[in-house]
Amino acid sequence: MHDTIDSLPFDNRFTRELPADPDVTNAQRQVIGACYSRVTPKCFAKPLYVAHSPEVASDLGLSEAACRDQSFAEVLAGNRVLADMDPHAMCYGGHQFGNWAGQLGDGRAINLGEVVTPGGEIQMLQLKGAGPTPYSRTADGLAVLRSSLREFLCSEAMFHLGAPTTRALSLVLTGEEVIRDMFYDGRAALEPGAVVCRVAPSFLRFGNYEILASTQQVELLRQLTDFTIRTLFPDLLAGTGTPTKDTYLAWFNEVCRRTAEMCVHWQRVGFVHGVMNTDNMSILGLTIDYGPYGWIENYDENWTPNTTDAQHHRYRFGTQGLVAQWNLAQLANALVPLVEETEPLQEALDTYGKTFDDGWRAMMGEKLGLAKFDPATDEILVTELLEILAAVETDMTVFYRRLSAMPLTEIDGDPIAPLLDAYYVPDQLTAEHRARTVDWLRSYAERVRRDGTSDLERRERMDAVNPTYVLRNYLAQLAIDKAETGDFRKIQDLLQVLRHPYDEQSDQEEFAAKRPDWARHRPGCSMLSCSS
Repeated sequence: MHDTIDSLPFDNRFTRELPADPDVTNAQRQVIGACYSRVTPKCFAKPLYVAHSPEVASDLGLSEAACRDQSFAEVLAGNRVLADMDPHAMCYGGHQFGNWAGQLGDGRAINLGEVVTPGGEIQMLQLKGAGPTPYSRTADGLAVLRSSLREFLCSEAMFHLGAPTTRALSLVLTGEEVIRDMFYDGRAALEPGAVVCRVAPSFLRFGNYEILASTQQVELLRQLTDFTIRTLFPDLLAGTGTPTKDTYLAWFNEVCRRTAEMCVHWQRVGFVHGVMNTDNMSILGLTIDYGPYGWIENYDENWTPNTTDAQHHRYRFGTQGLVAQWNLAQLANALVPLVEETEPLQEALDTYGKTFDDGWRAMMGEKLGLAKFDPATDEILVTELLEILAAVETDMTVFYRRLSAMPLTEIDGDPIAPLLDAYYVPDQLTAEHRARTVDWLRSYAERVRRDGTSDLERRERMDAVNPTYVLRNYLAQLAIDKAETGDFRKIQDLLQVLRHPYDEQSDQEEFAAKRPDWARHRPGCSMLSCSS
């Protein structure tokens, strides 16, 4: 265990093996012939430690004492670059809301370097909000406390929910203020600046390959793809050493599979990414770039947390699987120069569709505690349930936990009574809706009986995949409100609760409650903007 962050070992293979931008000035520009630009983080006035993830620190080999030392805050604010680090910003492009945006790149993210963990793994440390880069365009490369806090908490919440995700090591205040117009309505204000340190084996995304294909840099595209396979997907080489067309296809199939599995997890826990542009899609199938995300509260497949998407709802909850497939199609287009034919790439995309659909059905069976999803009966059962949930304002998270606790031996009396906590507007429960729900409960009970599953076994299955605790936006906002006054205790409270999202924590009921009415339209508690 390292008792100081200064002793972390680095092995910067990304910058060592791939070409750098020869221009070392930190000026905004178009970058050709390079995968990244070296850049130094901004030096801030007074870095202040706010929080860290003990699990991530331990994985990196950092002791608790190392995380509490002032040097930890200084390094992870960007004020001090360690000797073995190699700070850089990656060059990539992307499709934003379905349109090609050209070069984008790490506009407010700076990769410090790749740490070698005690287990021999490689983990990239990346600072978000540590100052401008050549890819910042007209922005300042900074971030504010509210967005940084949301990303820090959600990264760790998603990990403990079992969803593939990048991680977060630390949250540090910069001691400086940043001006932001939160909803782009002309009401800009000064807010406390902050930096979050993100951690992942790699932050490569679909856009890294798209930008090279779009500028016809085929040899550099090949070099980056070969590097990706060699370092992140070595099993695909099968001892050959040199990737072939078949290797590229196997790699793309693996990216499709991982992406499908990630999206199924999102649907399982009610997470909505909010801005699924191709530059926000990890090549490793990890949830990346926590911006205007949100959690489904009242079940609505058309809901998006992103104010920028409020008109078209492109990135709404119900279409995340389809959007991911569209994004993979853009990655496939970028790989055509390497594969030199389109049919096998299309076959991989078709396989993605089947993987997602099969995974979604299996996941819905698990949410209902079934031994196995049976298409002959369960398609109708699930379709009817989702229509019932959407017909009135029903909290998805609360509903499944209340359903798991219901005895299904007899559906009589007032069977809806155990579910009442899940409804936001009880007056919406008309006689017709009640009758429809009771009919569904009886069909569900009969289906469970055919499984031969006891109530206890069903509850154990359901409670293993249906969380009690998720990072609802209003909970994050309450932590932000406190943190902006210098009180960071709510952050620690949430971190602790979210470490065990499937457990019943008797003294933490406040974090399991559905959204209070005061939070229905309050800024930060429902929809969010892309503004940092």
